[in-house]
Amino acid sequence: MSTAMNFGAKSFKPRPPDKGAFPLDHFGECSASKELFMECLRRSGFQSGACRELSMAYLQCRMERQLMANEPLEKLGFKDLIDEKSEAKPEKS
Repeated sequence: MSTAMNFGAKSFKPRPPDKGAFPLDHFGECSASKELFMECLRRSGFQSGACRELSMAYLQCRMERQLMANEPLEKLGFKDLIDEKSEAKPEKS
């Protein structure tokens, strides 16, 4: 009987995700946003670019309810959408 000895093999060291753990939405606080996003994905043939506004709304919902860490939306890749919204708003004088 022989045993496998892998002296040269590197050991795997797990590390946590970069953005931390994302708690599940047990109470369905953001399920409406999630369903709108998922329906958009199905309609668009799973082309996520067509559903970016809904994706942003879903992530905002999760951040508002402390289901994920607060991050600037610009850092999450929505800078162009935020810029478009600010340009569309008329300035108050």
